[in-house]
Amino acid sequence: MELRQIEYVVGVVDHGGFTHAARALHVTQPALSEGIARLEAELGVPLFHRVGRRVVLSAAGAAFLEPARQLLRDRTVLTTTIAAVTGLEAGTLDLVALPTLAVDPLSSLVGAFRHAHPQIVVHIDQPEAAAAVATRVRSGQSEIGLAELPIGEPGLVSEQLVEQELVVALPPSSPLAGRRRLTIRDLTTVPLITTATGTSMRDLIDAAFASENLVPTIAVESEQREAIVALVRAGAGASILPRPVADAARESGVVTVALSPPVRRSIGLVWRAGPVSPAARAFIDLSRATRT
Repeated sequence: MELRQIEYVVGVVDHGGFTHAARALHVTQPALSEGIARLEAELGVPLFHRVGRRVVLSAAGAAFLEPARQLLRDRTVLTTTIAAVTGLEAGTLDLVALPTLAVDPLSSLVGAFRHAHPQIVVHIDQPEAAAAVATRVRSGQSEIGLAELPIGEPGLVSEQLVEQELVVALPPSSPLAGRRRLTIRDLTTVPLITTATGTSMRDLIDAAFASENLVPTIAVESEQREAIVALVRAGAGASILPRPVADAARESGVVTVALSPPVRRSIGLVWRAGPVSPAARAFIDLSRATRT
């Protein structure tokens, strides 16, 4: 088994087929197909099923994929560790973060990292579900995640960065806009604008109401997070947002009111236990420096 063959398999999955994978990996399609065929012969099982003009992972292929990704990640760590003596002058850093964390605190961390290491290319993925962050890090698709803590998956290391407060965002016309503080009970009959069920912020909102044995009144569900502030400003309802997002919304005319008692979430980094790339190590060290 060769690493190149493993790279072929992962490439077919990531690029949606043999033709696109061959193009992305800069090999001919016959060479890629032959490499995967030899690997399948060695393993004694097919890794893909050919369904018409499509290919889908077999059960064996699905089991092969995660350790294959980690092998490729370990190869990158090995080669970049050797190259680290040149001072992080090349390479990539793969990050994954919940969308509500991409503005704060991720943007300032990436800005500081790029200022210190301008030759490193940063890739950021933003899944909606909190569990997807841990899944991508555990599978090797991303090296560092930024997510809500705690994350209890084995084999992962997490470290708290900040605690984020959630606040209520209201249209200026709301009768509650003049209040200094609001309780969850105050919001029971207030129409709320939220993301869909299963997203991290929706889970937090539902949990806050459930802790008081209450049910929120959902007026608008939007998959477009960028639209939520505009909908609040237009009077479609209120929302509950992380304070950094709400503070930015206030500049556009939205009124923000603190919750009492406060509702907070713990935000931190997560990565696989064991060696990480020099770029990842530099990012972790930088995040620690911002807390001191």
